[in-house]
This record gives sequence, C-alpha cells and structure tokens, in this order.
Amino acid sequence: MSHQNFTEYFGCNVFNDAVMEERLPKDVYKRLRKTIDEGKVLDEAIADVVANAMMQWAMERGATHYTHWFQPLTGITAEKHDSFIVNKPNHKAICEFSGKALIKGEPDASSFPSGGLRATFEARGYTAWDCTSPAFLKEDKSGVTLCIPTAFCAYTGVALDKKTPLLRSVEALNTQALRVLRHLGNKSAKRVEASVGAEQEYFLVDRELCAKRLDLTFTGRTLFGAMPPKGQEMDDHYFGTLKERVAQFMKEVDEELWKLGVYAKTKHNEAAPAQHELAPIYDNVNLATDHNQLVMETMRRVAKRHNFSCLLHEKPFRGVNGSGKHNNWSVTTDKGENLLSPGKNPQENLSFLVFCCAVIQAVDEHAALLRASAANAGNDHRLGGNEAPPAIISMYFGDPITNLLKNIAKDSEQEAGVQERLDMGVATLPDLLLDDADRNRTSPFAFTGNKFEFRMVGSSASIAGPNTVLNSIVADSLSKIADRMDNMKDVKKELPSLLAEIIREHGRVIFNGNSYSKEWEEEAERRGLPNVKNSVDAYAAYISPEAIEMFGRLGVYSEQELKARYDIKLEKYVKVINIEAKSMLQMAKREILPAVISYAASLADSATKLSNAPVELPISETKALLLHVSEGVQELSKSIDALTAAEDTLSTMSRENVEACAKFCRDSICPAMDTLRKAADALEEVVDKKVWPMPTYEVLLFGE
Repeated sequence: MSHQNFTEYFGCNVFNDAVMEERLPKDVYKRLRKTIDEGKVLDEAIADVVANAMMQWAMERGATHYTHWFQPLTGITAEKHDSFIVNKPNHKAICEFSGKALIKGEPDASSFPSGGLRATFEARGYTAWDCTSPAFLKEDKSGVTLCIPTAFCAYTGVALDKKTPLLRSVEALNTQALRVLRHLGNKSAKRVEASVGAEQEYFLVDRELCAKRLDLTFTGRTLFGAMPPKGQEMDDHYFGTLKERVAQFMKEVDEELWKLGVYAKTKHNEAAPAQHELAPIYDNVNLATDHNQLVMETMRRVAKRHNFSCLLHEKPFRGVNGSGKHNNWSVTTDKGENLLSPGKNPQENLSFLVFCCAVIQAVDEHAALLRASAANAGNDHRLGGNEAPPAIISMYFGDPITNLLKNIAKDSEQEAGVQERLDMGVATLPDLLLDDADRNRTSPFAFTGNKFEFRMVGSSASIAGPNTVLNSIVADSLSKIADRMDNMKDVKKELPSLLAEIIREHGRVIFNGNSYSKEWEEEAERRGLPNVKNSVDAYAAYISPEAIEMFGRLGVYSEQELKARYDIKLEKYVKVINIEAKSMLQMAKREILPAVISYAASLADSATKLSNAPVELPISETKALLLHVSEGVQELSKSIDALTAAEDTLSTMSRENVEACAKFCRDSICPAMDTLRKAADALEEVVDKKVWPMPTYEVLLFGE
C-alpha cells in the first residue's frame, strides 16, 4: 500500500457513487441518487437490488458479516454483526442480504442511555438505513465487515441516537434557507446543506506507560501529576518536526482513512508536548459527522499497533494545552455556492449579508444552547484557560467585515474594500494577498473567510450535537427572516433595513479583541452575554421554554427527547466524576500513600543512622525533609478522608434526582478531588522519583 499512489486506493472500502453507478441498474441508481441528492423519500422497491449489489461488492473484498453502524447517546458508535449466511431446506449454506435487512435492523435498545424514553424491560429498538452516508468496509485482524450507517430509534419512534436529530436539523436548515434564497431571486438551488470540517486534536503517549496509570486507563486523563521543569513554554513542539514513530502512526492513519473515503488533509504537532492534530477537507455535515467518528476509531486502533495510547480527553494533562475539535461550519447549495463567502464585493452580496446576519442573530439568541452543545465534564477543565475559548459565546469577524456590518447598522454608504498585499521586505519572496481578516484563536465562534469556526467543541465529543444545534438555531433565524420577507413588497429595497435591525439588536455578540482577558469578561457581563462556567449549569439550556419551542417548531427534537437528553447528559456527568473520584481514591490509598510512607520511613531510618554515626554528621536537612514529607502525608490522608466522605454521601443519594447528584458532584466531589490532587502533587515534587509509584509527566510527555 505504501508504494501505491494513494489516489488509486482512495475510497476503495466505500460503496460510493462510482461503485453504485457501476453495479446498480441505471433506473435503480437514478432513483437512489434522487433520494440522496434531493432528500426525497426512499423507494423501498429498489432496496433488494441495492442490498444484493452491496453484499456482492463486500464479499468480493472478504466480508462475511454486515452491521448496522449507529450512534447511540453514549457518544460513540455501536454495531451488532450478522453474517450473510442463511440456511435452505437442503441444509446448503448460501449468502443472502435482503432489502428488508438493509433498510431495518433490530438491536436491543434496553442497555443504551434513553433518559426515561424507554423502560429497561422495553428492549425493542430499530436501526434505519441512512442512504445519504455510504456504506463502508471495516478491516482488522478479525476480518472484514460491511458497515451500514443508520439512524436509531425506539419502538415508539423517538430518537435514541445523535444522527436522527442531526438529519432533522439538516432538513430544517434546507427548508428555511431555500425560502430565503427564493426571495433573493435564486430559483436554481434545489438543496442547501451545512458543510463541516472537524479538526481533531489528540495526544499520543506510550501505551506501556499508560497501562501503569490507573487514571489514564479508566478516565483518559491524569488525575495526579506535577508539572516537569519544562512544559510548552518554549513553543518548540508546535508545528515541529515529527518524530519518526509519530510520523509512522500518522502515515498509517492517513492510509486507513483514505481507504474509507475520509479526506484526511493536514497533520502536525500541536502546542503541547505529545499533542497532535489531524484536519480533513470539508464535507456535508452528516458525512463529516460519520467520518469524524471513523477518525477517532481509526486513531485509537492504529495507535495500538504502534504501541501508543491515543488520548482524546479534553484535558489529559494539567498545566499544558487541552484538546479541542474545531468545528468549521458553512452553508452551501447543491450548485456549489458557499452562502457565507463574502466574494469580492461583500457589500453587494445579498446572500452573504443575509446569511451572515442570520448567524449573528442565531448565536446571540441561542448562546446558551451553543454553550450547552459543547459541554461535558472533560471540557470543563479546558474552557476558559489560556488555550481554549472562554465559556462566553462571542463572534469574531475581523475589522473589514465588522466595519461593513457597522455601516449597515448605521445605514451608511458601503464602500468596496481593496484586497491588500503583504510586502515581506525580501525581493526574492512573493508579495502575498492578505485575507479579509486576521485570525483570532481566542474567539469561540470566529468567521474565517467563508465559514465559522466553533472552537468550543471538545476533542472526545461527537460533532453531531453541536451541529444539530448550529443547523437548528440558524434555521430558526432564517425562518424569522423569511417570514419578514414574505411581507415585503420590494425585497431589495426593504431588506437593508431588516439587516440593520438585526445587527443593532444582536451585534453585542461581536467581539474582535482578546477573549482571554479579564476585561472582556467584565465587558461581556455589561453587554448581557451569558458566562456559563460548568456543564451542569450549561445543560439547562436544552430544557428552557425557548429551546423546547424552537426545536419543536422545526421538528428537530420533541420536548420528550430534549428532557431525555438533559437527563442523560447529567447522568453521564455524574458517572464520569464518580469514576474519576474512585480512581483517585484507589491510586491515593493503594499506590501513593504506601509509597510516601515507605519513603518517610527510609528518611527516618537515615536520620537515625546519621545521628548514631561515630563521627559528627549534619542531619538537619534530612530531618527537615522528613518533617515536610510527614506533614504532606497528613495532608494527603486528610484529603483522602474528605473525598471518601463525599463519595459516601453521593452513594446514598437517589439517582432518580439526577440534578441533585450532578450539583453535588460539581460542588463537593470536584473540589475534594482538587484538594487531594494538590496534596499528592506537592509530595511528588519532593519524593525520590525512584519511589514514586507511577510514570510522571516528565516521562509521559517527553519520554524516558
């Protein structure tokens, strides 16, 4: 594979358009394409033909089983494998894959999170083929499996997954965007979709070292760890030369993803030691979401082959940068027009101005929902540090677009901007055309030329949730704009005043400065922008009356589905914190405390031997260290007792009241964990490293 031109094998494991056109009868192919391209109802009459072609193609490549690949509310993917084999009356085994089996599967739904949507004894659930995301083959040591992307719902029809609401939001955005485009005179566009590229940050740590740490094994992050003398302050890892072993891992990841039709494009070292990034080319939001799940799965699988552990936690190491997943979002038509591209004369580009204003209105009105969509226990450690956006939602546009928007709000004459050139002062270097704006990496929602970069999303999260929210809130704004346009006698004349109104009412969310600064936090409060600093508070946005009304009106979530997701998110938060607390206690009691007591005993023994030596020796330093370690042991023991007591209290609380449990975790268990960590990390800095019972940051981040 390594000597083959990668364009020759790109997508070889995907039942893509070229394969369908080659293997399906022309009329079947055209009918299936109509469903995919125009969002038409699937013609079930063609399912048998498609299923048989899909099976034959998969079996030629070694597949023996198929699975309906779906995304339950766990945040990861799920699959149940069935072989193609069936028996016939003569007991001869043959292979068969029916249209019915392609369209519908029946996994057990009882053990997946449902938030009360299903009782435990009500097990039936259904997976439904999503033909807009192509089937693909998974290859590993166990063999080859045909994976069919599907939606997942309960027997009652409620969505039990992340894909179904995402697809609903795609339809909502398409419907409202087309309404606006028709008013703007665009009659040719048949479909509008969100286009997404999700950058994926991650850490690579030696697998054998990770296995020696209970926290990394069970939680994906280090619950203890003092900073080494050097972190990332020299900025020498960012975009640095790739280590050979890391480069080999990245090469294999690229090859695996290319075979799956994932446009893996960019790879580089990130800011923190042992941190890296992979970025793909943009695709429609549904496919981009599926592909990002494949990116994470592939990274974890390939990492093992190279004796790495791939850490996707938002904050694996305290004191260095955490990992995000920058969600680059835009809106495009089926004709390839990017509706968020300013063009050469943005002041005359009505489509750009309308859709840009729709996003401004959406972000301001639904900032709490956007914040909630990026919330999880891991991201609470990342957001707000000088490495990631703060918890305050704001938008960055850069001076040229911001000034244009301000002039619209003032109803001032719009002047065309001139694209400037960058003179680098060296004759042999070319002059470079400057982009419309600089980048602002401190902004949680930044305009970057022809898209918005939502930088809050955590590295471990599915991008389905954030994009469902993004699609929905922008569809909501477009709906309001379209309603106003319905009553306009002359759209081109009356539209500017509507855009000016939107900018005046919602422009408070635009901020081009340093979002890390304390001054911005104070300014944001004066502007009335929400600053939700933890996940427990953030999740409440899902069940606000405004959210319930909006999602319901757009047909994305029912009230029942929203309340279920609220409960599921709180329940997961409690479980995550509980696992972390239990892991901390086990490490502290079984590893750190015995090691430190043993070290203190050795110091005491040394002090005794020094004091009994036949010659006079200085022992004050040994006694001082012994006293320091002894005090540290007392603080450690006290912190262990405090966290144990908090855990005992949580165990007595009713899990039916998940809000109370989540708030107790946030307010009592998390502070107790911080105190315990502080005590342990202080001891790590003075205890002999030969005695310390686990690999330290120095070893994990920089190698032995």
